[in-house]
Formats: sequence, structure tokens, C-alpha cells
Amino acid sequence: MQVQEIMSTNVKTVTPDQLVKDIAIIMVMDHISGAPVVDVNNTLVGIISEKDILQHMFPKLDEVMSDTYFDFENMEHNYKDTMNVRVGELMTKEVASIDLNMPCLKAASTMWLKNFRRIPITHNNKLVGIVSIGDVHRAIFKSRIK
Repeated sequence: MQVQEIMSTNVKTVTPDQLVKDIAIIMVMDHISGAPVVDVNNTLVGIISEKDILQHMFPKLDEVMSDTYFDFENMEHNYKDTMNVRVGELMTKEVASIDLNMPCLKAASTMWLKNFRRIPITHNNKLVGIVSIGDVHRAIFKSRIK
């Protein structure tokens, strides 16, 4: 079984020039934890996650190492400022993706090795879908209970 047989093709995406609040709304409303970032040609250029967004509010390591006290509860107010940052500034640019012709279990092992729950699917560098560990598990389960 190949990834193209089980991948989701209705993928929520954003562009690097969109504001973080655009993807934050999608994440909250659609119960997703991240989305691929594509350019105008649908080429995968990054990925943005809840972790990327929240990390933007954290102090930098050198700030933490100083004698400065951080009121982490008060830092939540920085979230509003983070919403007006461009996705391209916070996204992870080094994105792992897999080809749609990859076998499902190879895709699952790739996700396991990289500690990913889901991974974008590309073909000729264009985003064509996304697959999750759950998608692989469901597909194998369904194929074996018949």
C-alpha cells in the first residue's frame, strides 16, 4: 500500500506572507496542530506548528541565563503581538516530506524516526497531501480485518 492511497488531500495551508493569526484561527477552529507553508506555485517552503507560535513568546536562552526574572504568566500577553508576525518568520524552513509513491510503512518509519505525527506529501516538489501515523494505522487495520 502506498501513501497516495491513504493521504489526505484536503490540506489546510498558509503562505509565508500571511499573518500568524490566520493559521491560529484555522488551528483552533479545525483542531489541527500545524500546517504546511506553500508559495504561490504550491511548492512546500516550510511548516508552521503550535510549537513554533508559542516558542516565539519564550525568552531567548541568553535572556534566561541572565539574572533577569521572567513572569511567564505575564508573557501570555505577548501572544497578541505574535499574532501579527508573518508566518515566514516563525515557520520551520527545513521541512521533511515524502513522495506520494512511498510505501505506507516506510512513511510510518520515517515519521517514527523523526518523531513526527504527520508529514507532508510532495510530488515534483509540489504539496499534494499529508499523512499521519493514524492514517497509516487505520489503513493497515482496515486491510487486515477483512
